[in-house]
Amino acid sequence: MGRGRPTLLVAALAVSLTAGCGGATSTSSATSSSTAAQQPQPAAASFDVTIAHSEVTPSNATWQAKVGQQITVRVTSDTPDELHVHSSPDHEFELAAAPNQTFSFTVDVPGSVEIELHKLDRTVATLQVQP
Repeated sequence: MGRGRPTLLVAALAVSLTAGCGGATSTSSATSSSTAAQQPQPAAASFDVTIAHSEVTPSNATWQAKVGQQITVRVTSDTPDELHVHSSPDHEFELAAAPNQTFSFTVDVPGSVEIELHKLDRTVATLQVQP
């Protein structure tokens, strides 16, 4: 019986050490997995707006985007105006009477964001921002 106890003690110590190593490995894997999951950025979204003879196209549209996604609005206008993005923080862009103007921004808070023209007092679109 005296010989069995040291063998049992060595076996218990080996199991304890193996369990400790396994725990450290899984913690390390979980950390690198969550880091990798945060890296992908959503692809950019772009939308076209035309202002001609006081008519806005689109008007009252619904656009989709994700939090942190770069959003680009391309505007061709025959009159100066101000494009206002009612997000937090707000974004304001001065429009010239010119073709192919490009304005980019991101939205960091999910929800509905109104995009309006101030001088024409029109809603271009509501941007539905998803997490």
